[in-house]
Amino acid sequence: MDINEIRNTLPHRYPFQLVDRVIEYRPGESLVALKNVTINEPFFQGHFPEKPVMPGVLILEALAQATGLLAFKTEDRDAERDSLYYFVGIDNARFKRPVEPGDQLTLYVDLIKTRRGIWVFDTRATVDGKVAATAVIMCTERKIED
Repeated sequence: MDINEIRNTLPHRYPFQLVDRVIEYRPGESLVALKNVTINEPFFQGHFPEKPVMPGVLILEALAQATGLLAFKTEDRDAERDSLYYFVGIDNARFKRPVEPGDQLTLYVDLIKTRRGIWVFDTRATVDGKVAATAVIMCTERKIED
């Protein structure tokens, strides 16, 4: 999936779109995506000016966006514009190494199960083959209330 297909599938936009490309996916099973981390990211202005490090919560957000892509591809559809894909929970989040400008995050998402509209994924983010973060992420889609 290129950036245009990602934008058609997810509602996220700059500066919060955190998946640049999907290099592989198997509906109902797994997805591998990329996030190119550049010094131009707005969060690097304050996190941290002397030693820029990508915030862990944004690594988790990138992983969550990758789970959304897998969920929608599994259902063979794009996100509805009258709904949002929300975090339900994050378990066992661990951060193993800092992510810095110039790194390329590889996002791995494996579907564990889906039940009653709740999707559960095993996820990990790596840089150069080394684990940067891992988590079990739970998400669901909900209609936007007026």
